[in-house]
Amino acid sequence: MALMHKAQDPQFAERVRASFQRQQAMALIGASLPVIEAGYTEIHLPHKAEITQQHGYIHGGVVGMIADSAAGYAASTLTAHETGVLTVEYKLNLLAPAEGQLLIAEGSVIRYGRTLIVTKAEVFAIKDGKKTLCAVMQQTIMTLHGKKESIL
Repeated sequence: MALMHKAQDPQFAERVRASFQRQQAMALIGASLPVIEAGYTEIHLPHKAEITQQHGYIHGGVVGMIADSAAGYAASTLTAHETGVLTVEYKLNLLAPAEGQLLIAEGSVIRYGRTLIVTKAEVFAIKDGKKTLCAVMQQTIMTLHGKKESIL
């Protein structure tokens, strides 16, 4: 679980959930966002053939997608209502094949600042009830004060 953080927006969970529902990339791969807490989110991704690579594992790019979004949404839980967030960089280490029935990306805030937010994500593969850490990520998020999300 994440360090304790205080949300600025009392409706952060509803705002983050609505943002996730607008993110078509997550819908494309079949991901969901079942856990939203101040400074912490989880993205769940069931295994499906359309997101695998040649060995049958979930593709590393897809692992990066859910890690990026889980940590980004963890950052977003702490921002003011009118503040957007944007990833400016991340480092992903793939530790084990992403194989199993489900991937869970756990995103959390390491340090919250006015302009930059440092986050991390751990991605676990669930196979036959066994939870294996398959990726870790550290990320830097830029806050966009006074700039809400928009669909182009």
